[in-house]
Amino acid sequence: NSSVKRIGAEMKALGMKGEIRTLSDSARTAAEAASALGVEQGQIASSIVFKLPDGSPLLVVTSGAHRVDTNLVAEKVSVTKLHRADADYIKEVSGISIGGVSPFGWLTKPTILIDDALAQYEIVWAAAGHAHAVFPTNFEELVSKTGGQVMKVAND
Repeated sequence: NSSVKRIGAEMKALGMKGEIRTLSDSARTAAEAASALGVEQGQIASSIVFKLPDGSPLLVVTSGAHRVDTNLVAEKVSVTKLHRADADYIKEVSGISIGGVSPFGWLTKPTILIDDALAQYEIVWAAAGHAHAVFPTNFEELVSKTGGQVMKVAND
């Protein structure tokens, strides 16, 4: 898969050590990924994409243990409302199909927010360009390599 290759190449270029793992089962949802990997659902770094009012992408990398509070995030990024992006827009800006959206390797650089809840885990798993491809990382590496801004993105 070309998306997986592109993300793997970017991870190598960034000096990341995690190896992309291909799962026999789909990891489209945090629950599926956690089950396939035998880890807690909170350790899954889910990529949720929104379209900002100016048309640019916002990527919220959130713990699979909860849902993004869109009002909270909208307020923090100073917009009135967050618009959930559709599959076509996500594919256009990231070059990746829904279910495999990675925090890396995007065609258009998104604004990135990282859920502070991911900090509690030693290892977190993120999608690597395909619904069956994931890679291990940790909170510090995710923040430093994506340049994402850490914030509380859920109220639970």
